[in-house]
Amino acid sequence: MVAYRSATAGLASLVMYDVTTLHFEAKDEDKLRKVGMSKERRVDPQIQVGLLVDPAGFPLELHMFEGNKAETTTIIPVLQAFRARHGITDLVVVADAGMLSANNLNAIEDAGFKFIVGSRLTRAPYDLQEHFDTKGNRFTNGQVLESTRVMGTGNNARERRIVYQWSAKRFARDNRNINLMERKALAVAEGKSPMKKVRFLKVSGAEKELDEKVIERARMLAGLKGYVTNMLVDSVPATLVISAYHDLWQVEASFRMTKSDLRARPIFHREKDSIDAHLTVVFAALAIGRHLQELSGVPLKRLITDLKAIRSAKVLINGQVLTFAAQVPEGLEEVLTKLRGGY
Repeated sequence: MVAYRSATAGLASLVMYDVTTLHFEAKDEDKLRKVGMSKERRVDPQIQVGLLVDPAGFPLELHMFEGNKAETTTIIPVLQAFRARHGITDLVVVADAGMLSANNLNAIEDAGFKFIVGSRLTRAPYDLQEHFDTKGNRFTNGQVLESTRVMGTGNNARERRIVYQWSAKRFARDNRNINLMERKALAVAEGKSPMKKVRFLKVSGAEKELDEKVIERARMLAGLKGYVTNMLVDSVPATLVISAYHDLWQVEASFRMTKSDLRARPIFHREKDSIDAHLTVVFAALAIGRHLQELSGVPLKRLITDLKAIRSAKVLINGQVLTFAAQVPEGLEEVLTKLRGGY
């Protein structure tokens, strides 16, 4: 693995996980290429791709799954394969709220992994009841609160640590969205827009009205972001949990690089081995691209464009070979020096 950022230096074996889809130029499904929930909103046969990266975005493990496989069932096979391949025993995985379910978190924990996962705010008023009772919905920017919540039922029920943080920037964004959704619900309630499913709309028979309780609760939670972890307070402070989760955007950035800069899609292969080889080439290119970005400090797309323009030439004239050196644009020499220094 490459060096981790200082913000997450307290978590030695920290990895980020997410899933995306890659579609095929094919009409028919098979055992691997299935029509499923597409991140690209397509109806073509596809595969699911699970990607594990370090906090700087460097790819560590990549697996493909059937196109209709549930995202939540992909994470454990990828983690187990990575652990077995590298002999890592203390692994902390960060994932978004899409991976959040009591059974899934239990399975991750039972497999021997620590986790930091984005939390939905459906239970936040109950977790933070003491704060709301004493201070209402008043928070200071960056304020962090700790709570616990029992997740799951019956034998699957376990108490989980929840970390919350309030952000003034997120508060402003949440309120804008709440106001927008409230206006949409009001337009439907007043008959100014056609009937459709919108948040904040309460329908009772033929009666349509704003759901004031839901709106009030949404405003109470505006600005809050929650994180679920199975790491104890004594070993990992809340600020480190939050910092680790904030690096999750690196997985999405790697997916964007893979799909656009490295042209991983669409896939025209049909056989499983050929598809696997295609992904292996993409994975290797992503690793090289991330390494070049780290060395040069230049985004990959710009780096590719700039380097393509640098060309030398050899011309044979009357039996004599003339060499024309590449013309390096101003400002690019420093980038080339950084790249040469990395090897």
